[in-house]
Amino acid sequence: MARKNALGRGLGALIENADEVTHKRETKPAASINEIDIDKIEVNPWQPRTKFDQERLNELSESIKQIGIVQPLTLRKIGPDKYQLIAGERRFRASKLAGLTKVPAYIRTADDDTMLEMALVENIQREDLDPIEVAISYQRLIEECNLTQESMSERVGKKRSTIANYLRLLKLPAEVQLGLVEKQIGMGHARAIISVEDPRAQLMIFDETVKNDLSVRKVEQMVRDLNNGTENKKPSKAKKNLPEEYEALKSQLSTFFRTNIQFSRADDGKGKIVIPFTSDDELEKIISILDKAK
Repeated sequence: MARKNALGRGLGALIENADEVTHKRETKPAASINEIDIDKIEVNPWQPRTKFDQERLNELSESIKQIGIVQPLTLRKIGPDKYQLIAGERRFRASKLAGLTKVPAYIRTADDDTMLEMALVENIQREDLDPIEVAISYQRLIEECNLTQESMSERVGKKRSTIANYLRLLKLPAEVQLGLVEKQIGMGHARAIISVEDPRAQLMIFDETVKNDLSVRKVEQMVRDLNNGTENKKPSKAKKNLPEEYEALKSQLSTFFRTNIQFSRADDGKGKIVIPFTSDDELEKIISILDKAK
């Protein structure tokens, strides 16, 4: 029981020299672990993760009821009696479910730009994000924090090739990205599909993969056949190019909306134009562009 009570008080009760450990891990010296009222903490508005698995939250909540929070949250002070999460939202949510009134936390100083970077990096490293959420986080680090792939590699401890592979996922059609998010396909399938240049061929392969529950190896073979020009007539149809005037229109629309527009037209004149987006921020930008064009 003594061990359980010690765990319930957090990491500081387990490790006598917790401050020394913290000093080694943080880029700046951190204060000792603080016990903060949970109702004085608000979530991070720059949190890149939008979905949390309720079953896993419940499991973590039960664990916290039994042994407490082993890994403290990381907060910044935003008012006399108010804090904002930098890292650890899953632990924070589970703690609320467990009925905790106080949680162990490190208090750090961070401006908004630094906070965004820290939140993104922490999530990439520690949270079970889906591949598209990881890719979006990398993209935000590039666009909003002005990081290069090399500097990101150092911060998150991933190879540059790994980061590049995730970023390439954002070039896939929206339907394929959604399939990856919903686990209809895996990363191996997505890496194979993205090696095909034609978006319509990518969609065709995705549909076949989901419909027939194809293995990664079979998808890779389909892609090789298609790229070698030896696939059956269905992929050949997917490779059919748009007339030059429609290719020009597609290019103009893609430039206008700053995204890879999907444009299709059948022989009977019917078709569709799809404006894909991979985040709420991208959707807001598209809406803003449309508003300005009125």
